[in-house]
Amino acid sequence: MDIIWVLIALFTALTLLVVLVERYAKPMSAKKQAKYSKILPILIFVMLITALIKQVFESGYL
Repeated sequence: MDIIWVLIALFTALTLLVVLVERYAKPMSAKKQAKYSKILPILIFVMLITALIKQVFESGYL
């Protein structure tokens, strides 16, 4: 029964977030979008490598 309340709370929060972002968010400029498109793949790669290293150390292989 608790999982239903958690799901209802998450759905409500997500709905509220979507409504507020659609109403008040400004479109991203082309310059800012180009900057993020250069940085984002590097950050994703770093996150994947970090998760892999963490998994190796937690599994006890080393």
